[in-house]
Amino acid sequence: MHMYQAVVLGIIQGLAEFLPVSSSGHLVLFQNFFGITDPALSFDISLHMGTLAAVLLIFYNDIKAMVLSLTGSFTKMRSGKTLNDLLKQDKNFMLAMMIITGSVPTAILGLIIQKHTDFFFSSVPLVGLMLILTGIFLWFTKKFNTNNTENIGYKQALFIGLCQGIAVIPGISRSGSTIAAGLFAGIDRETSAKFSFLLSIPAILGAEFLSLKDCISTTGLSFDQATIYGTITSFIVGFFALKLLLKIVKKGRLHYFAPYCWLVGIIAIAAVFI
Repeated sequence: MHMYQAVVLGIIQGLAEFLPVSSSGHLVLFQNFFGITDPALSFDISLHMGTLAAVLLIFYNDIKAMVLSLTGSFTKMRSGKTLNDLLKQDKNFMLAMMIITGSVPTAILGLIIQKHTDFFFSSVPLVGLMLILTGIFLWFTKKFNTNNTENIGYKQALFIGLCQGIAVIPGISRSGSTIAAGLFAGIDRETSAKFSFLLSIPAILGAEFLSLKDCISTTGLSFDQATIYGTITSFIVGFFALKLLLKIVKKGRLHYFAPYCWLVGIIAIAAVFI
């Protein structure tokens, strides 16, 4: 892989991981465009770890608060507090529990779909079709922007986690589908966006851990100069892309990305037959 290709793919990962246009779908399309039919697994892992680092940095305070709540909950429960007491009295503990809840359907679906990755990640028409579907989800978010609640319940967390699991399919935007799911479930814009990205942390860590095991057992880890530059690029671009998306969601303009998804999806499908 040439250096410029690694940097371009890093930019694509940084932008598309957070903007609701599907990073996996765009990586498949651009890798096909560059003629990279079998990208190094360690390269893909590194790109995703770059964007994950951006999430950890931006939501550091929320993550810290949840960790402290979870560790402190053991002491509180020994002193007589019940699980229901903690859920009602500690919003950070409640958020952490909802993330754990939402991660369950994500893990189940992710493991099922992962068995068919060769098919999903090699079909450009499928990526195009899923991008069109993503655009449809995004378009309907404009009708779910007001009078929503900040509270997330078990059913809502499971629904959002289910959508995140389906988003393993390239072309379906993880951020777009989970934020849209939050809005459809009656959660307000900012809470939907924050929950979406906090929910992505265990999902990305789990997926990358499994990929890392496969990588070590097959080709081994290799961090060449192209991988390093691509990872740094994905982190920097991802940081600013996430900041931008949070502002876009706050203003209720997530549906602005729908026409782009439709256009790229149609081009991807048409390109196969031209």
